Amino acid sequence: MKPLQVAVGVVKNAAGQILISLRDRSLHQGGLWEFPGGKIEPLETAEQALSRELKEELDIAVENASPLITIEHQYPDLAVQLHVFLVEQFSGHARGCEGQLFKWVAPDELDQHEFPAANRPIVTAARLPAYYAILDDVDESLLLVNLQKILDRGVRLIQARLKTAPRQAVEKFIERAYPLCQERGALLLVNSAVAAACELDASGIHLTSRHLMALGQRPGNIKWLAASCHNLQELQHAQAIGVDFAVLAPVLPTQTHPGAQALGWQQFAELVSKANLPVYALGGMSLSCLLTARQAGGQGVAAIRAFLD
Repeated sequence: MKPLQVAVGVVKNAAGQILISLRDRSLHQGGLWEFPGGKIEPLETAEQALSRELKEELDIAVENASPLITIEHQYPDLAVQLHVFLVEQFSGHARGCEGQLFKWVAPDELDQHEFPAANRPIVTAARLPAYYAILDDVDESLLLVNLQKILDRGVRLIQARLKTAPRQAVEKFIERAYPLCQERGALLLVNSAVAAACELDASGIHLTSRHLMALGQRPGNIKWLAASCHNLQELQHAQAIGVDFAVLAPVLPTQTHPGAQALGWQQFAELVSKANLPVYALGGMSLSCLLTARQAGGQGVAAIRAFLD
């Protein structure tokens, strides 16, 4: 049986808060919080359904919506495919037109609410930014300088990929870098190639693809867990063990790996469509690739040099 097609909106106001509403107890998954939206009618696009549903449910008019994530989920009694959009431009003042309880919450407060299982990857996607900066340790002396450049550009998700720096230098850098990131509201993940990475005081761990495939389950006591993936097997394994988000590479040819076979945007889109987790595009990326990445189903763009140029 074909999954029920549903359009969903992550509606964000000028203060950066996200709108969630409480499902009526008489409905499927009733009594849980959800992102607004509804069933896509025959001959209707997902965007048209989203605009109609948000007007009917909340009396707001969508002015711009960009793809955020697509989720396929099998409940015991129902299969659904959720087409999720980020709505940051709308007109009108939200009100519960159907008598439903709703509220605006900060992104970091979303995980304090109980959502249907199919909505959990949406909660993660709603909390993640569009850009993921990778801080390399090619020149150890520039680490803090480059981190400051990245933070000054407004990037709020950063990976310290310190694969060659000595352990003592890594510890010293993280001790200074993590408080800087916290001051700016940024997450700092440490690459798992760093010895005893989980012992460092940071926001989480970014797994290499080798470390990802060696794990049978998500490690405990890690706030944010990301992974590098290059194919469908790795993406699906990342999803199976509960990784929060993945990076898929290389999408385009890169200077650092000129001989590597690039996926291209079409294959990127095909792979992302088979994974129920946020995925960043990496490899040959510039900041201007964001719209293309989003249209291909990606969370956003990951890069090394793009945030330093």
